[in-house]
Amino acid sequence: MPITPQTRDRLTAGVARIVRSGRHLSVRAADALYGDLPSYGWALLVPLQQDGEQRCSALAARAGVDVSVASRQLAVLERSGYVARRADPDDGRASLMYLTEAGAAALAGTRALRAEWAQTALAGWDESDARRLSDLLERLATDLDASAAAGASRTAS
Repeated sequence: MPITPQTRDRLTAGVARIVRSGRHLSVRAADALYGDLPSYGWALLVPLQQDGEQRCSALAARAGVDVSVASRQLAVLERSGYVARRADPDDGRASLMYLTEAGAAALAGTRALRAEWAQTALAGWDESDARRLSDLLERLATDLDASAAAGASRTAS
């Protein structure tokens, strides 16, 4: 059975509120959370940690930004010592970016602080509620990604 318009509206309002709260928290906590790591660094460093060295174009695609934006952001991260580059052995004209020890340490510090905040925010939750919400959020994110991809296909057609 499809969801009612009232439930749909309540859900989208709730998601918007969470996004707003996250933005406010990020702005207030940027120094504590990221330190010298620019806030966009997270989106570029996590794929390097998860999947290893990559080209700028692959990182841009993962972060959902234009290659020129990712290139500028990676340059800042490189100057800060969080990433480094080496020549791509398959194409000497291209570079592969990789995470440095400093970048891994910055991610670890950010994760620790986020975990501390989440522990405080979720102190009144039980495990089953937290797992259920996690499952539903993962499902929502997957469905939103699929919806966006379908919309992009229709627009391109």
